[in-house]
Formats: sequence, C-alpha cells, structure tokens
Amino acid sequence: QVRLVESGGGLVQAGGSLRLSCAASGRTFSFTRMGWFRQAPGKEREFVGCINWIGDRTYYDDSVKGRFTISRDNARNTVFVQMNSLKPEDTAVYYCAADRSTSAVVDDMRSYNYWGQGTQVTVSS
Repeated sequence: QVRLVESGGGLVQAGGSLRLSCAASGRTFSFTRMGWFRQAPGKEREFVGCINWIGDRTYYDDSVKGRFTISRDNARNTVFVQMNSLKPEDTAVYYCAADRSTSAVVDDMRSYNYWGQGTQVTVSS
C-alpha cells in the first residue's frame, strides 16, 4: 500500500514563500521519480516539477523555474517544494505524485501511478 501525504499549504501574500512537503510510505522502493502538479479552479492539472528518486536531477515547468526548488530527504522518504516569490497565479491545489516508470517524459500526469490528496495554496494580491 502506497501512501502520499502532502502538507504545508496555506494562505500567503504575493511575494511570499511556502514550503510543501510530501511524505511517502509503503512500497517506495519502486519509485523512479516524484512529481508536483497543481490544479487551479476551472483549469486542468498541470506539471510543476519533479525530482528523480535518487535526488540528483530536477525538472521544472517554465512558469516556476527560478522560483520553486524541489528537494528530497531520502532518510524520511519526503519530497519538498520550496516556493518563493509567489504570485496570485500560483494559487491552486498542489499534488505530489510518484512514478514507477522509466519514461523520459516527466511532465505527463498519466505517467504517475500514485497521488496524494492535495494541499491548497492561496496567494493573495
């Protein structure tokens, strides 16, 4: 049984920062990468970024590049996303996801096998 639990969401003013966490439990040894996605009201879920399971490679969507940083704590099976210089358009429910495949496509949500319940991030202007 795989479980992903996000935490750290909340309300922040534009220009502020938040750090989201995603704790993974269960058969995590099968994971190849962990991803972050977000979904704003009325919009499709979109890729934010991801990190491979070893933790030495990260990928980001252009909309967050330079502002968001994904990292992981292998000992705790936890992945983080540090979000700085937040903008109102970053408002969304943020989800973490785990991928077991070896696909080179990192931003397709269909590649990810497990999902957390999501955490709300609201950025006020």
